[in-house]
Amino acid sequence: MSPPLPHRPDNPAYGAPWISPSETERLLYEAGARGDTEAQLRVLAGAELYIGAPRAEVDAAPDRVRWRAHRDEAGRGCKPVLTRGMLPPWHPDWVFHGVSLQWIAEFEWRDPQQLLAVNAGTPAQLLLPAMPQHRALWLRCYAENDRPSDDRLIALRHGPLHGPLAYGLACGAHLAVGNGVPWNEVGTVYHDYATERAQLRDSWGITERTGWQTQLNALLDARNSPPEPDFALRVREQLRAGLGGPPSADLWRETAAGHAQDLGAGHDTVRGIEELVRRILRYEARFRADGLLSPDGRVTTTVAYDYGRAVNLARWGLSARFCDPYEAQQAIVHAGALSKPAYRSWEDFSAAYALGRVLRFDGEEYGSFYEQNVVAHRLLTENEGSPWRNIPWR
Repeated sequence: MSPPLPHRPDNPAYGAPWISPSETERLLYEAGARGDTEAQLRVLAGAELYIGAPRAEVDAAPDRVRWRAHRDEAGRGCKPVLTRGMLPPWHPDWVFHGVSLQWIAEFEWRDPQQLLAVNAGTPAQLLLPAMPQHRALWLRCYAENDRPSDDRLIALRHGPLHGPLAYGLACGAHLAVGNGVPWNEVGTVYHDYATERAQLRDSWGITERTGWQTQLNALLDARNSPPEPDFALRVREQLRAGLGGPPSADLWRETAAGHAQDLGAGHDTVRGIEELVRRILRYEARFRADGLLSPDGRVTTTVAYDYGRAVNLARWGLSARFCDPYEAQQAIVHAGALSKPAYRSWEDFSAAYALGRVLRFDGEEYGSFYEQNVVAHRLLTENEGSPWRNIPWR
Protein backbone atom coordinates (compact mmCIF):
# COMPACT_ATOMS: atom_id res chain seq x y z
CA MET A 1 0.00 0.00 0.00
CA SER A 2 1.40 3.38 -0.98
CA PRO A 3 1.17 6.32 1.40
CA PRO A 4 -1.21 9.14 0.50
CA LEU A 5 0.35 12.28 -0.88
CA PRO A 6 1.15 15.11 1.52
CA HIS A 7 -0.73 18.36 1.52
CA ARG A 8 0.68 20.36 -1.40
CA PRO A 9 -0.34 24.03 -1.43
CA ASP A 10 0.16 26.20 -4.49
CA ASN A 11 3.77 26.38 -5.56
CA PRO A 12 5.19 29.89 -6.05
CA ALA A 13 7.38 28.52 -8.83
CA TYR A 14 4.23 28.44 -10.97
CA GLY A 15 3.24 32.02 -10.24
CA ALA A 16 0.72 31.40 -7.45
CA PRO A 17 1.56 32.77 -4.00
CA TRP A 18 2.21 30.02 -1.51
CA ILE A 19 0.35 30.20 1.78
CA SER A 20 2.05 28.00 4.36
CA PRO A 21 -0.30 25.79 6.39
CA SER A 22 1.28 26.89 9.67
CA GLU A 23 4.17 28.84 11.14
CA THR A 24 6.45 25.78 10.97
CA GLU A 25 6.20 25.46 7.20
CA ARG A 26 6.53 29.22 6.72
CA LEU A 27 9.77 29.30 8.68
CA LEU A 28 11.14 26.28 6.81
CA TYR A 29 10.27 27.84 3.47
CA GLU A 30 11.76 31.24 4.28
CA ALA A 31 14.96 29.75 5.71
CA GLY A 32 15.29 27.53 2.66
CA ALA A 33 14.81 30.48 0.31
CA ARG A 34 17.80 32.22 1.88
CA GLY A 35 19.85 29.02 2.11
CA ASP A 36 19.94 28.98 5.91
CA THR A 37 20.14 25.29 6.80
CA GLU A 38 20.90 25.95 10.47
CA ALA A 39 17.70 27.98 10.78
CA GLN A 40 15.79 25.11 9.20
CA LEU A 41 17.31 22.71 11.71
CA ARG A 42 16.26 25.00 14.56
CA VAL A 43 12.71 24.88 13.25
CA LEU A 44 12.83 21.09 13.02
CA ALA A 45 14.23 20.87 16.56
CA GLY A 46 10.95 22.29 17.89
CA ALA A 47 8.58 20.75 15.35
CA GLU A 48 6.30 17.74 15.40
CA LEU A 49 7.50 15.32 12.73
CA TYR A 50 5.58 12.36 11.37
CA ILE A 51 6.38 9.08 9.65
CA GLY A 52 3.62 7.27 7.78
CA ALA A 53 2.81 3.58 8.21
CA PRO A 54 0.03 1.12 7.34
CA ARG A 55 -2.47 0.96 10.18
CA ALA A 56 -2.39 -2.85 10.30
CA GLU A 57 1.35 -2.75 10.82
CA VAL A 58 1.09 -0.31 13.74
CA ASP A 59 -1.76 -2.28 15.30
CA ALA A 60 0.46 -5.36 15.25
CA ALA A 61 3.44 -3.57 16.86
CA PRO A 62 2.49 -0.12 18.24
CA ASP A 63 5.96 0.57 19.67
CA ARG A 64 7.87 -0.31 16.51
CA VAL A 65 8.53 2.31 13.85
CA ARG A 66 9.30 0.86 10.44
CA TRP A 67 10.64 3.78 8.43
CA ARG A 68 10.39 3.06 4.73
CA ALA A 69 12.72 4.69 2.25
CA HIS A 70 11.75 5.90 -1.21
CA ARG A 71 13.54 7.36 -4.20
CA ASP A 72 12.97 10.93 -5.27
CA GLU A 73 12.73 12.14 -8.86
CA ALA A 74 16.52 12.22 -9.12
CA GLY A 75 16.75 8.61 -7.97
CA ARG A 76 18.20 9.40 -4.57
CA GLY A 77 17.27 7.23 -1.59
CA CYS A 78 15.31 9.23 1.01
CA LYS A 79 13.76 8.71 4.41
CA PRO A 80 10.57 10.84 4.37
CA VAL A 81 9.07 12.80 7.24
CA LEU A 82 6.32 15.41 7.28
CA THR A 83 5.53 18.39 9.47
CA ARG A 84 1.97 18.61 10.80
CA GLY A 85 0.79 21.17 8.26
CA MET A 86 1.89 18.94 5.38
CA LEU A 87 0.15 15.77 6.50
CA PRO A 88 -2.12 14.23 3.85
CA PRO A 89 -5.89 13.96 4.27
CA TRP A 90 -7.21 11.45 6.80
CA HIS A 91 -7.17 7.86 5.58
CA PRO A 92 -8.65 4.89 7.49
CA ASP A 93 -5.74 2.55 6.75
CA TRP A 94 -2.75 4.90 6.76
CA VAL A 95 -1.57 6.37 10.07
CA PHE A 96 1.43 8.25 11.44
CA HIS A 97 4.09 7.91 14.11
CA GLY A 98 5.08 11.13 15.86
CA VAL A 99 8.87 11.53 16.11
CA SER A 100 11.40 14.25 16.93
CA LEU A 101 14.62 15.46 15.35
CA GLN A 102 16.45 13.73 18.19
CA TRP A 103 14.75 10.42 17.36
CA ILE A 104 15.68 10.84 13.70
CA ALA A 105 19.31 11.64 14.56
CA GLU A 106 19.59 8.56 16.79
CA PHE A 107 17.94 6.27 14.22
CA GLU A 108 20.18 3.56 12.77
CA TRP A 109 20.92 4.88 9.28
CA ARG A 110 22.27 1.76 7.57
CA ASP A 111 22.79 3.45 4.21
CA PRO A 112 25.01 6.53 4.68
CA GLN A 113 23.99 7.83 1.27
CA GLN A 114 20.32 8.16 2.15
CA LEU A 115 18.87 11.64 2.67
CA LEU A 116 16.40 12.95 5.21
CA ALA A 117 13.50 14.29 3.15
CA VAL A 118 11.27 16.72 5.04
CA ASN A 119 8.02 17.62 3.26
CA ALA A 120 9.32 16.20 -0.03
CA GLY A 121 7.79 17.70 -3.15
CA THR A 122 6.33 20.76 -1.42
CA PRO A 123 7.52 24.39 -1.15
CA ALA A 124 8.62 23.62 2.42
CA GLN A 125 10.86 20.76 1.25
CA LEU A 126 14.18 20.15 2.97
CA LEU A 127 16.69 17.48 1.84
CA LEU A 128 19.54 16.77 4.26
CA PRO A 129 22.47 14.37 4.09
CA ALA A 130 22.37 11.99 7.05
CA MET A 131 25.95 10.90 7.58
CA PRO A 132 27.24 10.69 11.18
CA GLN A 133 28.61 14.22 11.23
CA HIS A 134 25.30 15.59 10.00
CA ARG A 135 23.30 13.66 12.58
CA ALA A 136 25.61 14.96 15.31
CA LEU A 137 24.68 18.49 14.21
CA TRP A 138 20.98 17.57 14.39
CA LEU A 139 21.44 16.33 17.95
CA ARG A 140 23.26 19.52 18.92
CA CYS A 141 20.50 21.65 17.42
CA TYR A 142 17.90 19.63 19.29
CA ALA A 143 19.76 20.00 22.57
CA GLU A 144 20.50 23.71 22.18
CA ASN A 145 17.16 24.95 20.90
CA ASP A 146 14.33 25.48 23.34
CA ARG A 147 11.23 23.68 22.19
CA PRO A 148 7.98 25.57 22.64
CA SER A 149 5.80 24.67 25.59
CA ASP A 150 2.56 22.84 25.04
CA ASP A 151 0.56 25.87 26.16
CA ARG A 152 0.30 27.55 22.76
CA LEU A 153 -2.45 28.89 20.56
CA ILE A 154 -1.87 27.31 17.16
CA ALA A 155 -4.01 27.40 14.04
CA LEU A 156 -3.75 25.85 10.59
CA ARG A 157 -4.39 28.34 7.80
CA HIS A 158 -6.20 25.69 5.74
CA GLY A 159 -8.33 24.60 8.71
CA PRO A 160 -11.85 25.96 9.42
CA LEU A 161 -11.78 29.53 10.70
CA HIS A 162 -15.48 30.46 10.46
CA GLY A 163 -18.82 28.69 10.47
CA PRO A 164 -20.39 25.97 12.66
CA LEU A 165 -17.40 23.62 12.52
CA ALA A 166 -14.96 26.35 13.55
CA TYR A 167 -17.38 27.41 16.31
CA GLY A 168 -17.49 23.89 17.69
CA LEU A 169 -13.73 23.53 17.50
CA ALA A 170 -13.35 26.83 19.37
CA CYS A 171 -15.40 25.28 22.19
CA GLY A 172 -12.66 22.66 22.51
CA ALA A 173 -9.81 25.16 22.41
CA HIS A 174 -8.88 24.85 26.10
CA LEU A 175 -7.51 21.35 25.57
CA ALA A 176 -6.02 22.22 22.18
CA VAL A 177 -3.99 24.96 23.87
CA GLY A 178 -2.98 22.66 26.73
CA ASN A 179 -1.90 19.92 24.32
CA GLY A 180 -0.06 22.25 21.96
CA VAL A 181 -2.07 21.22 18.89
CA PRO A 182 -3.92 23.40 16.36
CA TRP A 183 -7.35 24.37 17.65
CA ASN A 184 -8.96 24.17 14.19
CA GLU A 185 -7.86 20.80 12.87
CA VAL A 186 -10.08 17.80 12.18
CA GLY A 187 -7.66 15.62 10.33
CA THR A 188 -5.03 12.95 10.18
CA VAL A 189 -3.60 13.22 13.70
CA TYR A 190 -4.16 14.86 17.07
CA HIS A 191 -0.91 13.58 18.55
CA ASP A 192 -0.28 10.35 16.69
CA TYR A 193 -2.17 7.12 16.15
CA ALA A 194 -0.47 4.85 18.70
CA THR A 195 -0.40 7.57 21.37
CA GLU A 196 -4.09 8.32 20.86
CA ARG A 197 -5.09 4.67 21.14
CA ALA A 198 -3.06 4.25 24.33
CA GLN A 199 -4.42 7.41 25.96
CA LEU A 200 -8.02 6.59 25.12
CA ARG A 201 -7.52 3.12 26.57
CA ASP A 202 -5.77 4.29 29.76
CA SER A 203 -7.75 7.48 30.49
CA TRP A 204 -11.19 6.64 29.13
CA GLY A 205 -11.34 2.85 28.96
CA ILE A 206 -11.95 3.12 25.21
CA THR A 207 -10.56 0.31 23.08
CA GLU A 208 -12.99 0.22 20.17
CA ARG A 209 -15.58 2.27 18.34
CA THR A 210 -18.56 1.36 20.56
CA GLY A 211 -16.76 2.54 23.69
CA TRP A 212 -15.81 5.79 21.98
CA GLN A 213 -19.43 6.40 20.92
CA THR A 214 -20.72 5.66 24.43
CA GLN A 215 -18.34 8.14 26.03
CA LEU A 216 -19.03 10.77 23.36
CA ASN A 217 -22.78 10.47 23.91
CA ALA A 218 -22.30 10.88 27.66
CA LEU A 219 -20.34 14.08 27.10
CA LEU A 220 -22.85 15.52 24.65
CA ASP A 221 -25.64 14.69 27.11
CA ALA A 222 -23.61 16.35 29.91
CA ARG A 223 -23.63 13.06 31.84
CA ASN A 224 -19.90 12.51 32.19
CA SER A 225 -19.21 15.05 34.95
CA PRO A 226 -20.58 14.57 38.49
CA PRO A 227 -24.11 16.03 38.82
CA GLU A 228 -23.59 17.77 42.18
CA PRO A 229 -21.99 21.01 40.88
CA ASP A 230 -24.85 21.76 38.50
CA PHE A 231 -27.35 20.82 41.21
CA ALA A 232 -25.82 23.45 43.50
CA LEU A 233 -25.58 26.05 40.74
CA ARG A 234 -29.23 25.53 39.76
CA VAL A 235 -30.26 26.19 43.36
CA ARG A 236 -28.39 29.49 43.29
CA GLU A 237 -30.05 30.52 40.02
CA GLN A 238 -33.48 29.67 41.42
CA LEU A 239 -32.77 31.75 44.52
CA ARG A 240 -31.59 34.67 42.37
CA ALA A 241 -34.78 34.50 40.32
CA GLY A 242 -36.93 34.54 43.44
CA LEU A 243 -34.98 37.23 45.27
CA GLY A 244 -34.26 39.43 42.28
CA GLY A 245 -30.57 39.40 43.23
CA PRO A 246 -27.76 37.21 44.53
CA PRO A 247 -28.49 35.12 47.63
CA SER A 248 -26.13 35.21 50.58
CA ALA A 249 -23.62 32.40 50.89
CA ASP A 250 -25.41 31.04 53.94
CA LEU A 251 -28.81 31.06 52.24
CA TRP A 252 -27.44 29.31 49.17
CA ARG A 253 -25.64 26.66 51.21
CA GLU A 254 -28.60 25.96 53.52
CA THR A 255 -31.10 25.86 50.65
CA ALA A 256 -28.96 23.52 48.57
CA ALA A 257 -28.43 21.20 51.53
CA GLY A 258 -32.12 21.25 52.44
CA HIS A 259 -33.16 20.54 48.87
CA ALA A 260 -30.77 17.59 48.70
CA GLN A 261 -32.19 16.27 51.95
CA ASP A 262 -35.74 16.64 50.62
CA LEU A 263 -34.72 14.53 47.63
CA GLY A 264 -33.64 11.73 49.96
CA ALA A 265 -29.90 12.34 50.12
CA GLY A 266 -28.06 10.86 53.08
CA HIS A 267 -26.19 12.79 55.75
CA ASP A 268 -22.78 12.52 54.04
CA THR A 269 -24.20 13.67 50.71
CA VAL A 270 -25.88 16.67 52.33
CA ARG A 271 -22.63 17.61 54.05
CA GLY A 272 -20.86 17.22 50.70
CA ILE A 273 -23.30 19.65 49.04
CA GLU A 274 -22.64 22.22 51.78
CA GLU A 275 -18.88 21.92 51.27
CA LEU A 276 -19.32 22.04 47.50
CA VAL A 277 -21.06 25.41 47.76
CA ARG A 278 -18.15 26.71 49.83
CA ARG A 279 -15.66 25.38 47.26
CA ILE A 280 -17.52 26.99 44.36
CA LEU A 281 -17.51 30.32 46.15
CA ARG A 282 -13.78 30.10 46.83
CA TYR A 283 -13.00 29.13 43.23
CA GLU A 284 -15.18 31.94 41.86
CA ALA A 285 -13.37 34.43 44.10
CA ARG A 286 -10.05 33.19 42.73
CA PHE A 287 -11.43 33.32 39.17
CA ARG A 288 -12.29 37.00 39.69
CA ALA A 289 -8.81 37.73 41.02
CA ASP A 290 -7.22 35.98 38.02
CA GLY A 291 -9.52 37.49 35.40
CA LEU A 292 -11.56 34.41 34.53
CA LEU A 293 -14.69 36.12 35.87
CA SER A 294 -15.73 39.76 35.93
CA PRO A 295 -16.04 41.40 39.39
CA ASP A 296 -19.74 40.47 39.55
CA GLY A 297 -19.52 37.33 37.38
CA ARG A 298 -20.62 33.84 38.32
CA VAL A 299 -20.87 30.40 36.78
CA THR A 300 -24.41 29.21 36.06
CA THR A 301 -23.70 25.68 34.78
CA THR A 302 -20.60 23.56 34.19
CA VAL A 303 -21.84 21.77 31.05
CA ALA A 304 -19.07 23.59 29.15
CA TYR A 305 -16.60 21.11 30.60
CA ASP A 306 -18.39 18.14 29.05
CA TYR A 307 -19.05 19.92 25.75
CA GLY A 308 -15.45 21.11 25.43
CA ARG A 309 -14.17 17.60 26.04
CA ALA A 310 -16.69 16.18 23.56
CA VAL A 311 -15.01 18.27 20.87
CA ASN A 312 -11.65 16.79 21.76
CA LEU A 313 -12.94 13.24 22.16
CA ALA A 314 -14.27 13.53 18.61
CA ARG A 315 -10.81 14.62 17.45
CA TRP A 316 -9.11 11.85 19.44
CA GLY A 317 -11.50 9.28 18.05
CA LEU A 318 -10.73 10.42 14.53
CA SER A 319 -6.99 10.24 15.17
CA ALA A 320 -7.42 6.75 16.67
CA ARG A 321 -9.58 5.64 13.68
CA PHE A 322 -12.66 4.98 15.83
CA CYS A 323 -14.74 7.22 13.54
CA ASP A 324 -14.50 8.94 10.18
CA PRO A 325 -14.14 12.68 9.47
CA TYR A 326 -17.86 13.18 8.86
CA GLU A 327 -18.80 11.66 12.22
CA ALA A 328 -16.16 13.69 14.06
CA GLN A 329 -17.27 16.92 12.41
CA GLN A 330 -20.93 16.27 13.18
CA ALA A 331 -20.11 15.68 16.85
CA ILE A 332 -18.03 18.87 17.01
CA VAL A 333 -20.77 20.97 15.39
CA HIS A 334 -23.31 19.45 17.79
CA ALA A 335 -21.15 20.30 20.82
CA GLY A 336 -20.95 23.90 19.62
CA ALA A 337 -24.71 24.08 19.07
CA LEU A 338 -25.30 22.78 22.62
CA SER A 339 -22.87 25.27 24.11
CA LYS A 340 -24.32 28.38 22.48
CA PRO A 341 -27.64 28.65 24.38
CA ALA A 342 -26.03 27.64 27.69
CA TYR A 343 -23.82 30.77 27.96
CA ARG A 344 -23.73 34.42 27.00
CA SER A 345 -20.13 34.74 25.84
CA TRP A 346 -16.85 32.95 25.29
CA GLU A 347 -15.70 34.30 28.66
CA ASP A 348 -18.71 32.75 30.41
CA PHE A 349 -18.09 29.46 28.63
CA SER A 350 -14.42 29.54 29.62
CA ALA A 351 -15.09 30.18 33.31
CA ALA A 352 -17.65 27.37 33.36
CA TYR A 353 -15.24 24.96 31.67
CA ALA A 354 -12.57 25.91 34.20
CA LEU A 355 -14.89 25.40 37.16
CA GLY A 356 -15.99 21.98 35.94
CA ARG A 357 -12.39 20.92 35.53
CA VAL A 358 -11.02 22.17 38.84
CA LEU A 359 -13.94 20.83 40.85
CA ARG A 360 -13.22 17.41 39.44
CA PHE A 361 -9.43 17.35 39.55
CA ASP A 362 -7.80 20.28 41.35
CA GLY A 363 -8.90 19.72 44.95
CA GLU A 364 -8.26 23.42 45.73
CA GLU A 365 -4.54 22.94 45.25
CA TYR A 366 -4.49 25.61 42.53
CA GLY A 367 -1.94 23.47 40.77
CA SER A 368 -1.48 22.45 37.14
CA PHE A 369 -5.17 21.81 36.47
CA TYR A 370 -5.96 25.32 37.65
CA GLU A 371 -3.01 27.05 35.97
CA GLN A 372 -3.72 25.42 32.60
CA ASN A 373 -7.18 26.98 32.68
CA VAL A 374 -5.75 30.43 33.41
CA VAL A 375 -3.18 30.18 30.61
CA ALA A 376 -5.73 28.96 28.06
CA HIS A 377 -8.29 31.59 29.10
CA ARG A 378 -5.81 34.43 28.68
CA LEU A 379 -4.50 33.19 25.34
CA LEU A 380 -7.99 32.68 23.98
CA THR A 381 -9.43 35.97 25.22
CA GLU A 382 -6.43 38.23 24.55
CA ASN A 383 -4.63 36.89 21.45
CA GLU A 384 -5.66 38.71 18.27
CA GLY A 385 -5.57 35.44 16.33
CA SER A 386 -7.82 33.61 18.78
CA PRO A 387 -11.06 32.15 17.44
CA TRP A 388 -12.79 33.77 20.41
CA ARG A 389 -11.77 37.18 19.09
CA ASN A 390 -12.93 36.40 15.55
CA ILE A 391 -16.02 34.18 15.93
CA PRO A 392 -19.00 35.86 17.64
CA TRP A 393 -20.56 33.85 20.46
CA ARG A 394 -24.01 34.48 19.03
